[in-house]
Formats: sequence, structure tokens, C-alpha cells
Amino acid sequence: MAEAISNGTVHATAQPNGTAPVAENGTHGYIHGTAENGTITTTASGLSADEIALYDRQLRLWGAEAQKRIRSANILLVSLRALGTEIAKNLTLAGINSLTIIDDEPVSEEDLGSQYFAREEDIGKPRAEAAIPRIRDLNPAVTVRSGGPLATLLTQDQTFYAPYTCVIATDHDLLTLSQINTTARFATTPFYAAAIHGFYGYIFADLLTHTFAIEREKSNIPTTIGPETPTRSVVSVTAQRETKGSGKTTEIVQKQEIYCPLILANTSPLPSSILSSRRKLKAVPPLLPCLRALWDYQRAYNAFPSPSSSSDLATFTTLATAKARELQLPLETLKSDFLRSFMQNVGAEIPPTAAFVGGRLSEDVINVLGRREQPIQNFALFDGEGLEGRIYSLWSAPPEVMGFASNGQGLSWRGLPGSTDVSKLGGVVGASANGVTSAPAGVADAIVLD
Repeated sequence: MAEAISNGTVHATAQPNGTAPVAENGTHGYIHGTAENGTITTTASGLSADEIALYDRQLRLWGAEAQKRIRSANILLVSLRALGTEIAKNLTLAGINSLTIIDDEPVSEEDLGSQYFAREEDIGKPRAEAAIPRIRDLNPAVTVRSGGPLATLLTQDQTFYAPYTCVIATDHDLLTLSQINTTARFATTPFYAAAIHGFYGYIFADLLTHTFAIEREKSNIPTTIGPETPTRSVVSVTAQRETKGSGKTTEIVQKQEIYCPLILANTSPLPSSILSSRRKLKAVPPLLPCLRALWDYQRAYNAFPSPSSSSDLATFTTLATAKARELQLPLETLKSDFLRSFMQNVGAEIPPTAAFVGGRLSEDVINVLGRREQPIQNFALFDGEGLEGRIYSLWSAPPEVMGFASNGQGLSWRGLPGSTDVSKLGGVVGASANGVTSAPAGVADAIVLD
């Protein structure tokens, strides 16, 4: 698995001796035994025999506790184009409880070449309605249903989102994504956004506050409890010695990440660790300012820029240059060849890109449901032409961190909708009897008063 770091790099994190991650109680929750007749029996608390047989490989990978959480997940998927198709397939095969799909757009001939749930006889039918029977066939244990049209979804309040474990919206403009994200946030429901444009793609994650576990070999240097970055803190560390094999000591590190909504991330600066390094700034791909410019273009013109239009190219170049300047990127970041290539790819659906981006997003969702491994924080960028992917923490203090008010003695906590527990920030912001006492570098500057 990969552990994403906010400086734009990704570190591979192998499990010690190749074993599956342990559960919160220190066990895998997945036990093999030999019966008297010599047959191998398998037990997993909370899962039926059929589920154990169906998800045997997954149980070996991440254990019964994670699979039980996955099995209880209810996912809302908004859009079923090529990318949404890959996500629907992956999560259905993973064994979630239910998948609700929002997409009443009619199946077109173009859909036949970009997603494999549509058939020629489906042309003209709503995408979700046409695909649902074939998605159900992948895993009859998963409930798959249509959630109606997008227009209706955009009129719903937070009570609609509350039953869902996670919301995933793909291939929409910034305003649509932000409206869904904001309403889901009031329901304290994690949110993902993603899109592909030909060889290019992105994933955005807003998991509000997310706690997860990492199992690794214990280092000679003790793991310190407290903030690691402006968004991530170590909450607890549990060490255990292996009873077999090398006898090495492993540790289970509980960490916590705090996220911000898309509307803030879209205007957030790069991390200070990147801004302070000319070498790292030069490594930031031009895809980042181009995505931000594309959202601005869509908002202004309600359409994609045309690569055959010189005026569109000029307008888009101006927007992308402004976004690169906002991000403090070097002038040489944006090259004319890349701008033309990006515009030629905008809106295109290439199945290999959809498979890669959809697979990475699905992997993150599964890890989040199982509360294991470092999740995406918070923008993942994919360049199929350059064969590279990078993760950047484009973070500004969200409402629950900015939501402080003066109480005459200091700062008092207003909290996340439905919660006033400051400890949920996991050390990102410290609390005392009269309010907030401390915040790591990069957070304090973002805290404002009413």
C-alpha cells in the first residue's frame, strides 16, 4: 500500500513479513484451523460462512474487522460515465452493503466505447437504469439502486446524505461538486470528487476528520504522539512483539487527518515545505493550475474550452497563467505544448485512465472504510502522458477550525455540525478550559475570529 505525504511524494509502506494488517484489538480477526477430519476451517466474527467464502482473498489482505466495516458501507455514487463505472465495479466487488447511483443522463453511442455496463440496446435509457442489472450480477450480495436525477439531488438537504457512509461525485463542474460536498459535510459524510480528461485525471478527498491505523516495524526512534503536519497527528502507539519468525517488534500507530472542503482546497496554497523549496516547486505539474483554470472556465462559460478555437486557447492560457501565479509556480511550469495537449484531452474518456484513477480512488475508499493506511490528503493528480502521479495537501482551515469565537478569555470552540469535541482534531488544535491554546505551524494563521 502507499502512504501519501503532503509534500507531493508517495512512499510505499510494506507490511512486516507480508502479513495482513491487524485489527484494532491487535488481531487479524480471521482464523484458520484444522478440524479432526483434516479439513481447513475458517472463522471470522460477524461474517457469515457465505461471506467468508466470497471475500476470502480480501479477508487475507485486510482482516475481518475491516471487511465488516466495508460490508456495512452505503455508498452514493454521482455519475456513471467511464470513471464512475470503474468505481461502481470495484466497490461492488469489494462487498459494500449498498450502492446508490445518481445518473439519469441517456446512454449514448459514445458510452458504448467508454464503459462496459452499457449495451447498444440501452441507447436512450438512463445510464443508472441501464447499468444496474449488470452491476448486481457482479455481486448479488450488494444492493444496487438508482437514486434519481442529479437535479433532484441538488435540492436535497443534509438529511438525505446522513444514511450514506461516503459520497463520490465524478465528472462534474466545481459548483456542482462544491454543493454536494457542502451538504454532505453538514451530514458529516465523507466526500470524494474525481474526473478524467483523456490522459489526465484527479481525485479530491474531504474525509472531515478521519482516524486510521498503520502497522509497521518498530523503529529505534520512538514514535512521538502529537502533530506531524498541519493536518495529521499521531493519536496513539501500540507495540507488540511477534511470536513467530524473526521476533521483531511491530507497532500499530493510530493517526488522524483533518480535511477541508473542495471550495477551500481550490484556493489553498501549496504546503510551506514546497513553497520554500525551488526544486519542489519546479516539480509541481502544470496539471494543477490547468485543473483550477478549467473550473474557472466552466463557471464563466458553462462549457469546456475548444482546442480548435484560438480565442478559447487565449482565454484558457490567461486563466492557467493566473492560477500558476497564485500557486507561486515558476514561469516555466506552463508550456504551450502542455496547454494544447490538456485542452485536446478535456472531456475525453479513455478507459485505461478511468481504470487507473477509478482503481486508486476505490482503493482509498476501501482503506478509509477499513480505517487502515494513510488516505489521500487531499488532491491526487494523474498524468498519463508523463506516467506520473502526485499527491498534494492543498489545505486551508475548514469551518470547524475557523469556527472560533471570542469568549472574553480566549477562543471558544464552535465545532463540527453535530459535535463539539475538540479532541476530534487529534492534536491539530489544542484545547484548554478557556479555548484553544496552540496550533502547529500553518494552522494558526488560518484561524479567524467572527
